[in-house]
Amino acid sequence: MTSPDSDLLLARLIEQFKAAKASGSDPEIEKATTAYPELADELRQLWATVEFLQEMGSAKALQPPPDEPLEGKDSAEPLPRPFGRYELLEVLGRGGMGVVYKARQTALHRIVALKMIRKGESATEAELARFQSEAQSASRIIHPNVVPVLDAGTVGDQPFYVMPLLEGETLSQRLAKASLRQDEAARIVSMIGKAVQCAHKSGLLHRDLKPSNVIFDRAGVPHVSDFGLAKVFDPGSGSAEKRNHPATISGAILGTPSYMAPEQVSRAYGETGPASDVYSLGAILYEMLAGRPPFRAATPMETLLLVLDQEPVRPAILAPNINADLELICLKCLQKRPEMRYASADDLCRDLDSWREHGPISVRRTGWKGLAPIILARLFRETQHAAILENWGLLWLWHGAMILALSLLTWAAAIANLDQPTGLMALWGGGLAVWGAISWQLRIQGGPVFFIERQVAHLWAGAVMAVIGVFLTELILGMDALALSPILAVIAGMMFIAKAGMLSGEFYLYGALNFVALVPMAISATFMPDWHFNQLILAAVAPLGFIIPGFRYHKLSRQNRPRAQD
Repeated sequence: MTSPDSDLLLARLIEQFKAAKASGSDPEIEKATTAYPELADELRQLWATVEFLQEMGSAKALQPPPDEPLEGKDSAEPLPRPFGRYELLEVLGRGGMGVVYKARQTALHRIVALKMIRKGESATEAELARFQSEAQSASRIIHPNVVPVLDAGTVGDQPFYVMPLLEGETLSQRLAKASLRQDEAARIVSMIGKAVQCAHKSGLLHRDLKPSNVIFDRAGVPHVSDFGLAKVFDPGSGSAEKRNHPATISGAILGTPSYMAPEQVSRAYGETGPASDVYSLGAILYEMLAGRPPFRAATPMETLLLVLDQEPVRPAILAPNINADLELICLKCLQKRPEMRYASADDLCRDLDSWREHGPISVRRTGWKGLAPIILARLFRETQHAAILENWGLLWLWHGAMILALSLLTWAAAIANLDQPTGLMALWGGGLAVWGAISWQLRIQGGPVFFIERQVAHLWAGAVMAVIGVFLTELILGMDALALSPILAVIAGMMFIAKAGMLSGEFYLYGALNFVALVPMAISATFMPDWHFNQLILAAVAPLGFIIPGFRYHKLSRQNRPRAQD
């Protein structure tokens, strides 16, 4: 337990770390843990929690305000006015950090769209880097469905770049007016998907594909815009983690929550790559079909949690007339694991084009061989809560040892004819209850306890009461001790199945193993009651669900724990 003085010191150190991070310098965590070794573990855990909450909270800034007229709001100077080689005519709108003007290129007498950063001289280095990288990224891609960069430069201290003026509406504005036909939705996604594939071949990930970044020209042709979050990657490796982009902040969550792939939120789902843009294309298609994005909650943070943990509602449930094959194409894009989506935007476009021409699609041809990996991936994936298992690794190792010891003691007591329902109730109920109280206190001292941990603790407490209830039933009914012991495997199996849904699909295996163990335990209790092999079977099976994951997550926790530098 920490004292009031140490609590105050922890609070001051955390505030110093936050101030250092806000100023752009590295928090001196290791220096602090060396100076205060008695607070080292708690200090690291508190700082990790603060960083997590700040990162998730920063998602509120990920959704730029909707496009709106801004004439007169971003400059005190009246329009039109000169701006280098251009004449600014009127303000067309703004994004998260830039203002777009309708402008005239004076030498060529052509009307263009000129974008400049809104904050001008007061812009931070990160904002300037992102603005400049947007122009550089877009200029690398030559495709009829990508808004090209015609010119770029600086007037005074004001950076800008120039694009053709597309006087049509955005896809977001079009969807706000009316729903689209399914074949039209497939055509639009196919066209922008081919532009995205061109970007991928050029070594760029868009990372912020959404309806408001798709603009139509007067002919109704869609164009991909806003490469402000684009990231350079190696097309050969298929991973964006190999090369850094100047506008990318390490560890930041970048994108718009409703259209972000899970791996853009958590690396537990893999690395960001071309499949991340495929996911966003699927989210756009989903909104065009169903009338809303696949995930949308009251806050960006809640939306991100849905992206990580929930499956999207089938579009056909929201719009019953959706074609089944088109729905399959959409849902394949939205698989949680990148490897379960289309391998490339090009593959997605081929299926969309084939569907529009009433041809076969690859999703429909997968059959059981192609469907099995998808089912297994969904079944055994970790939830966003799995990270808390690192807090329990060592405790679960001890818990597995406790279950093993209780099972062996019960077997020894049965062989010695010392087994009585009241004694077994005291042994199992008292042993597990005392150990549960000790382990919970140890966990509380280890740092902040999350809500999901309290749910798991209640699940475990319920299982302990069920075990006591088995021996109590034997006592009330006058049955021999351990006559109902195979039910212990059923209780353990149910507990692991519940953990699988809450934490990780790995626990389905341990649940199934306990259910399978029920058969030999029942046979042993029926035909070889004097040997009590059912207790040995329980001793061999029940602890595995604690010892194996406990060892793995304890090892992972030790690897991730920062070490003080010598």
